[in-house]
Amino acid sequence: MFTRSIAAAIALGLAIASPAAAQMMAPEGAGVYFVNLSDGDTVSSPVKVVFGLTGMGVAPAGTEKENTGHHHILIDRPPLGEGEEGELTYGLPADDNHKHFGGGQTETMLELAPGEHTLQLVLGDMNHVPFDPPVASDVITITVE
Repeated sequence: MFTRSIAAAIALGLAIASPAAAQMMAPEGAGVYFVNLSDGDTVSSPVKVVFGLTGMGVAPAGTEKENTGHHHILIDRPPLGEGEEGELTYGLPADDNHKHFGGGQTETMLELAPGEHTLQLVLGDMNHVPFDPPVASDVITITVE
């Protein structure tokens, strides 16, 4: 009985220490991009952002379908992989610097304060985890007047 309890505790500890969700593989050539914004653009708020996607499809968060995901915008933060620890394996947080579009949206309006802002698009899987390799745009800098 005691041995079984120890084995169960070890198994539980291993499950807790394991990543919440393994990264799904992205097909070769998949990419995301800004349709209507370019690095260096000057815009006014609210900023319309249109998401582009090649090599994959869009599906709402929670949808388990191969080669699909949903969009995220990283705002005023380091490039994907250089920010919060674990974002590539545990998923992207949801806060002012990480906007989730789990409904499968392909565009949005962002309220941004005047000044310079950085933006990066990232495609996440059904659990908000970036793909492997990441399907992410280059970071662009825009100026809001």
